[in-house]
Amino acid sequence: MASEDAVQKLFNPSSVAVIGASRHPGKVGNAVVKNLLRGGYKGKIYPVNPKATEILGLRSYSSIKDINNPVDLAVITVPNKLVPGVMEQLGEKKVPTAIIISAGFKETGGKGVELEREVVRIAKKHGIRFLGPNCFGVIDTWNNLNTTFGNQNPYRGYISFISQSGALCISILNKGITEKIGFSKFINLGNKGDIDEADLLEYLNNDPKTKVITFYLEDVRNGKRFMEKASEVIKNKPILAIKSGRTEEGGRAVSSHTGSLAGLDRSYETAFKQCGVIRVYRIDELFDAAEAFATQPLPKDDKIGILTNGGGVGVLLTDAVASLGMKLTSFEKRTIKELNKFLPPFASFRNPLDVTGNANEQIYFSAFKTLLSDRNISSLITAVLPIQILDAKKLAEMLGKGLKETSKTVIGCFMGGGEVEEIEDVLREYGIPNFTEPERAAKALSTLIKYKSLLEETGKGKIVKFNVNKERVQVILKKARGEGRTRLTEIEAKEILKSYGIPIPKYKVVKTVEQALEAANEIGYPVVLKIVSPEILHKTDIGAVKVNITDEKELRNAYLQIVMNVRKYAPGSTIKGVSVQEMVPSGTEVIIGGTMDPQFGSLVMFGLGGIYVEVFKDVSFRVVPVTDWEASKMITEIKGYDLLRGVRGKEGVDIDFIKENILRISQLLSDFPEIIELDVNPIIVYPKLGFAVDARILFSA
Repeated sequence: MASEDAVQKLFNPSSVAVIGASRHPGKVGNAVVKNLLRGGYKGKIYPVNPKATEILGLRSYSSIKDINNPVDLAVITVPNKLVPGVMEQLGEKKVPTAIIISAGFKETGGKGVELEREVVRIAKKHGIRFLGPNCFGVIDTWNNLNTTFGNQNPYRGYISFISQSGALCISILNKGITEKIGFSKFINLGNKGDIDEADLLEYLNNDPKTKVITFYLEDVRNGKRFMEKASEVIKNKPILAIKSGRTEEGGRAVSSHTGSLAGLDRSYETAFKQCGVIRVYRIDELFDAAEAFATQPLPKDDKIGILTNGGGVGVLLTDAVASLGMKLTSFEKRTIKELNKFLPPFASFRNPLDVTGNANEQIYFSAFKTLLSDRNISSLITAVLPIQILDAKKLAEMLGKGLKETSKTVIGCFMGGGEVEEIEDVLREYGIPNFTEPERAAKALSTLIKYKSLLEETGKGKIVKFNVNKERVQVILKKARGEGRTRLTEIEAKEILKSYGIPIPKYKVVKTVEQALEAANEIGYPVVLKIVSPEILHKTDIGAVKVNITDEKELRNAYLQIVMNVRKYAPGSTIKGVSVQEMVPSGTEVIIGGTMDPQFGSLVMFGLGGIYVEVFKDVSFRVVPVTDWEASKMITEIKGYDLLRGVRGKEGVDIDFIKENILRISQLLSDFPEIIELDVNPIIVYPKLGFAVDARILFSA
């Protein structure tokens, strides 16, 4: 059976065997059987327990091999040590799919890691796809399938939720019941021994009962595949994700600016941005946006209208909209003319439209219809405060029926206490999401608009390939490995840049003062002297760099001083010589770097160079390879972009030169994934072209 068919059986099996089913309430094996029955699952249920003949009114089997009929899905709840044997039996029975609820695997470390590896090995041998181990299970509301040990069934809807945490699954399940959130699929990944987030994205992409995919993630197993699948899925439906572990206690031991600035969370932020996943930071934000996606059409643009019967709420909504980077639109003249027919003269005829507290439900509804017919409005937030002369429940019914005449986005903001719950039931019936706080309503709408722009941006541009000298790079890396080194000298790093078409200043490596004088005369004063040593990374810190040397006397003194400083402050360092380098004119300093991320592979970084990168950390990242469009975005999205364009009469720099060098370094990192850290800092950029003045490269052995 094909892999895709096996994953499909996770949600739509014709039969389910519960291995470790129990007669005793309070046991996981009992809860799973009970949930299958209580949820109304229409397929065959086979409890498996060698010590029972009947469980919850169903015949119990001693072993799965005793079941004469085919089994599509096995739910395993036995102790961890028994799981490998059970998997062997599933293989013999040709069961295509399993959910391993049992815990005690790699999450416990030690022997649990080996036990999980054994389970994975057996599954691969027999071609079994499985979810878990150490997971809560799966719910599919449209197939009445509940394989979890929870105590409730969620409401049916179009939101699919995938969580790496079983505890959070239970919490969200209860939240969904309380807030009447409608779910399609409810999935706990557990340890991701086999089926992972990318597999589920592939399946849910083609699921007609899923309109929006939501995630709680702690990590991703295969970053590149996740990005590939997510990039495909967002063309059809949005993906929202909460990624935990945003703070990085302790950090990583890195020697480059790029590595220290990247961090694990930055990698996820970058990858999500690049493949179109919308990252949110709170549970309420996740499901507020998900409900809006599940019930409302996407706005065709960012033209927003606000309708309210309270001026203060209109102001709060306006502030919330503005704080999220959105703007209110202006009404058409014909809209204002129509509103004048039924609103009092003291009403506000600007956006936000305040129909005032004197408006009953009919007046409010007339304003609602008028604004929806305005061609300047693509989405409307409709805010209602509870007042005596307005029947909010009746108004909710009127708004719902009025939606049938429009394809525009409508977000509800009916405010109040306990009385709102009944009104929300009416709004929910008509597919209008409601938020009792103005900020939540605005945030939900902003996420819809953000997705609209993501659809237009994700996948833009093309990968540019340059004619480079890969063989030269291979020779340099091989030589360093042969010497037992994983860190290149600055000269070796620059030669690699040169091999990829990145301009560097003229230089010559010398061993004596006399050779340095000869090199300086050949290059032309002024020059820079730098020690050449694989061990000395921060040459300036120990006085191993001398700049702006203008004559022979300065050069002799500088050469001797560098050698003395190295002997004093870095004794035992391998000295390969001194570099005599062309002193290039001052200009604007930028940095382009690279770092290897364990989940997503190589990332390329861009930012202002020199002290700016250390102080302001104003940088942007992308997972390589980057397209020409993404390279342009990297430049424009840093806060210091205006400095590059030129401000207060200062001429801007060569943006195309920067863009080309980002693309060249992206190609270098793609061609040589063994490069762990790379800093080209600074690159001095002029109104035309520029130079890579310094470079560091660390690679894996």
